[in-house]
Amino acid sequence: MPQPHQAKQPVSAALAGPYGHPFHPILVTVPIGAWAAGLVFDIASHLVKGPEFLSRGAMWLIALGVIGALAAATVGFLDFFAIPTGTRAFRVGLVHMTLNLLVTAAYLGNFLWRHAGGGPSGSVAPGPLALNAAAFAVLGVSGWLGGKLSYRYGVRVADEATQSEGFTPAHTGSQGRTG
Repeated sequence: MPQPHQAKQPVSAALAGPYGHPFHPILVTVPIGAWAAGLVFDIASHLVKGPEFLSRGAMWLIALGVIGALAAATVGFLDFFAIPTGTRAFRVGLVHMTLNLLVTAAYLGNFLWRHAGGGPSGSVAPGPLALNAAAFAVLGVSGWLGGKLSYRYGVRVADEATQSEGFTPAHTGSQGRTG
């Protein structure tokens, strides 16, 4: 039986983050935030006069998200390689990775679509807006799977013996303050 402890240790602490504190979860906030804001800008471009600034902003937020996704994927691959093959965690990780690669490709295509012909003018067209919404929905499913990897299977999460440090009483100073 594969040992879950293997999935808690980084392949390379310098690249993937030290034990119990991986870099992947913090890096994914860049594409998620950029793509969420891009979707908001897309919708808002249909609600204001002079929407070009929102359409152009959404296009660049999508590009920022793609760059952030590539950074997150780099360390995510290192986390994935620490999971023992043939396990449920490995299969969930494989689906999570595949969905994220598809989402990133969709957003890259969306950026290129918007950038073609000199960039956006006016409100975002229905096609790029629909692609943005669909890719964001798939990103939500993939994020749920990523949460399952961490919170259910404990991938790259400190083991319970290490976690128990946070639940031991803190030493108090002479004035009753905790550190």
